[in-house]
Amino acid sequence: MNTALIGSIGRHALHDGPGIRTVVFFKGCPLCCVWCHNPEFLSPRPEVAFYSGRCIGCGDCVAACPEGAASLEVADRLDRTRCTGCGLCCEVCPGKALQLVGRKYEVEELVEILLRDRRFYEASGGGITLSGGEPAAQLDFASLLLRRLKEEGLHTILETSGFFSWEAFESKMLKWLDLIFFDLKVGDSALHRRLTGVGNEIILANLSRLVERRREDIVARIPVIPGYTAGEENMEALAGIVRKLGVRHYMLLGYHPYGISKAENVGRAVDPVMSRNAMEPEELERWRRFFDLCD
Repeated sequence: MNTALIGSIGRHALHDGPGIRTVVFFKGCPLCCVWCHNPEFLSPRPEVAFYSGRCIGCGDCVAACPEGAASLEVADRLDRTRCTGCGLCCEVCPGKALQLVGRKYEVEELVEILLRDRRFYEASGGGITLSGGEPAAQLDFASLLLRRLKEEGLHTILETSGFFSWEAFESKMLKWLDLIFFDLKVGDSALHRRLTGVGNEIILANLSRLVERRREDIVARIPVIPGYTAGEENMEALAGIVRKLGVRHYMLLGYHPYGISKAENVGRAVDPVMSRNAMEPEELERWRRFFDLCD
């Protein structure tokens, strides 16, 4: 497939792998984690985000919407049951209060954008990171993109939920990747299904295969989310999985509340358990010590 729905392109990123990187956020994910940090990329369709602080109440969006979904009488300006994500309201909004999340890109169009910062990649040891959403959900496009990036000599990373078809992934993506950041969220499959929408059997099987083939290139990333994953029982289970599979590289990621406002911007409900305060560094360090000491 020569086109893919991309949610955003983040230039000059410093926290998605070594060096200065550009992050390509794919739209659509097979998981729906309660605490998702990028909820605007969950849906595989374009969505309109509303930023209330920018709205001047002009009503241009109302006149532009062919579905009658835009309204000044609605708090976020949209009846999302009627919105088709066409983006016409975004085009006429003078304050950029309405913005379309998700547009189609062709491979060469995207490569041209990514190559603009080649000097930064080369100077810093950086490159390109595919994130989302789930890049493997648009696997054919991601494969073509990665192959072109490697032809250009760029370093490539995949950030993945691990929920994909192994055979297709191995044949189309694995050989074009330098590093894989693999999310490992919940040890118990039933709890994993309740919190993310899917069980963890496929995810763990894929992690096991990746470790067997590319052990040094796999980094397990474990989100520490108060009220969900940040519990001794779950951390012990995840530590056991890491030890059993022989994962050599892993990192614990402290919770931050950025996903809450982003979910609200695209009209997604937010679980009331979610904290609006970031995890303190001291608390994350305590979980790191706990995790490292688990047998």
